[in-house]
Amino acid sequence: MRLVLLGAPGSGKGTQAALLRDHYGVPHISTGELLRAAVKAGTPLGLQAKAVMDSGQLVSDEIVLSILEERLSRGDTGPGYILDGYPRNLAQCSALDALLARLGQPVERAIQLDVDAELLIARLAGRALAEGRADDNPESVRKRLQVYEEQTAPVIDYYRHQQKLTAVDGVGALEEVFARVVEALDSRYA
Repeated sequence: MRLVLLGAPGSGKGTQAALLRDHYGVPHISTGELLRAAVKAGTPLGLQAKAVMDSGQLVSDEIVLSILEERLSRGDTGPGYILDGYPRNLAQCSALDALLARLGQPVERAIQLDVDAELLIARLAGRALAEGRADDNPESVRKRLQVYEEQTAPVIDYYRHQQKLTAVDGVGALEEVFARVVEALDSRYA
């Protein structure tokens, strides 16, 4: 299974991806986690990413794609992957398709987690307090949701046009959302 999880910041992509990883036995690849690891390690790429993330902007396509290519080149992605946080715009869709074609691992499916914007703001505010994430302060959250609407929402249409997209209601108990995602994936492969 080669899956892309889509949804606004705070929609539950990371949480659902971790559950799907355990359920299907394929790696969860979060560009956010890859970037935060580079920031924590203090790599030159990580320092560039940190300045951008702290301002609430998206990290450049070049930086993200470089980190992603390294991760997708590892042997554990042969049977599949769950990609979380990328692609975020149409240019990234094209770049990702080219990379995955070169690696022989094209996306098979895209799941969009639908969550109301007001609920997203509340979720992210809670996450900022719980995890101390600088990129989840209220000003950054609003900026990220605006960027999502302007740039990332067209990615949904990109995968819909390829007939790879299924939208899933991302509101409810964790287990309920997970059951809806699994049902959508299993019905596709049945």
